[in-house]
Amino acid sequence: MSYLVGIAGGSASGKTSFLRALKAKFKPDEVAVISQDNYYFEKQLQARDEKGTINFDLPGAIDRSALYDDMRELAVGKKVVRPEYTFNNDAAIATLVEVVPAPVIVIEGLFVFHFTELAGMLDLRVYIDALDEIKLQRRLKRDAEERGYPESDVRYRWENHVMPCYRNYLKPYREHADIIITNNRSFNKGLDVLVNHLKTKL
Repeated sequence: MSYLVGIAGGSASGKTSFLRALKAKFKPDEVAVISQDNYYFEKQLQARDEKGTINFDLPGAIDRSALYDDMRELAVGKKVVRPEYTFNNDAAIATLVEVVPAPVIVIEGLFVFHFTELAGMLDLRVYIDALDEIKLQRRLKRDAEERGYPESDVRYRWENHVMPCYRNYLKPYREHADIIITNNRSFNKGLDVLVNHLKTKL
């Protein structure tokens, strides 16, 4: 039976970089990662705020039943295939992402602790934390460089979508995490702790 790990954290807390570093510490067949991002409903199905802006920072933005079904498939040793999330880039063509079962399965995303059916499956909960101002500066930099978003748009989403999501669907679960990794400057010490623990499960 695979060992199931959930990793959650606010936007720009460093989840993607942390997962990349985590995977680099193991052989490809030792750790499988499934991302909540690949389970967003299509744009036309997303809720919009009073200004007509799509709000991707709500639990309803995610096809939670499909995510849960795929996690159950992985947990019993079956591979899953899912189109890659590309809705933030209209020019991108989605590729298929194949996740093959492994001794350690990591699920990451904003709502993996909020979705009770997923949280109930987890053997370990890891919370990536960072100061709000640091997260904002990271998001401003990322969205400008990688997505071409203007600063005014990023700040609007931050204040009206991202922070309400954090307060309602992330922060309440921080105290229930088994491991809290602070990533204001570096996550390396927390990474070492998690790596050493997971190696005992292989």
